[in-house]
Amino acid sequence: MKTEKIFKAQSGYLFLIIQLLFVAIMIVSFINELPAIGVPIIFLIVLIGIGYAVINPNESVVLTLFGAYKGTIRDNGFFWTNPFFIKKKISLRARNFISETIKVNDKVGNPVMIGMVLVWKVSDTFKALFEVDAYEKFVVVQSEAALRKLAGLYAYDNFEDEAATITLRASGDEVNSKLEDEIKERLAIAGIEVVESRINHLAYASEIAGSMLRRQQATAIIAARSKIVEGAVGMVEAALESLAKKKIVDLDDERKATMVSNLLVVLCSEESARPVINAGSLYS
Repeated sequence: MKTEKIFKAQSGYLFLIIQLLFVAIMIVSFINELPAIGVPIIFLIVLIGIGYAVINPNESVVLTLFGAYKGTIRDNGFFWTNPFFIKKKISLRARNFISETIKVNDKVGNPVMIGMVLVWKVSDTFKALFEVDAYEKFVVVQSEAALRKLAGLYAYDNFEDEAATITLRASGDEVNSKLEDEIKERLAIAGIEVVESRINHLAYASEIAGSMLRRQQATAIIAARSKIVEGAVGMVEAALESLAKKKIVDLDDERKATMVSNLLVVLCSEESARPVINAGSLYS
């Protein structure tokens, strides 16, 4: 497989001076009625003019001659090349590609909406121009294909795949790194350098978004309840130990059970406790 080679072009200013000299000779020849000299000089002036090339910063010019690749000019400035060269300008600037939000199935089959941002630039002009057809479209198609493949490798979350250590939602750096590696591998054939790639949109598809939201809320409620109960049990245990240590009151098993029940109700309830004054005995 061929790769880019650098072409060193001649200074355009030198040939501009030569062209101006030919223009002066042409004028003199026509004034002196010497068309045999003036007409060929016109042809030379046109040829010299065709050979000029202006290359701006972060631009390059690919040169071909009768179907053969001759090289790439990466230097900036005013140059002159063989007038029979076909010149094709290629930008070397970094470009952004923001994909459309696409619907794909994650590892466990849930439909998700996912989108990405890609920063890329041309690193090998030969591959970009001759190894693929329309390299800019190639970047778009292959990037979206890599995004679809990535979404199928991981679950959105670990609700259904509890053994998953990497998920699309929680493992941002790992997922973006995997996406970047996948895109680099696909775009290498086109001489494209991937500067950065990352997921910029991730959500459940609309048909399951409501159900998944309720599931997430239920999971959060269960986790919160577990913490509340764990804390309440610790507080009750500490209260019983403190009462026994200070010998404030002597509680039998039945009274301890009643006290534990009341404390857990107070500590775990979502509403404020409403005290009830017992005027009689605990056993009556």
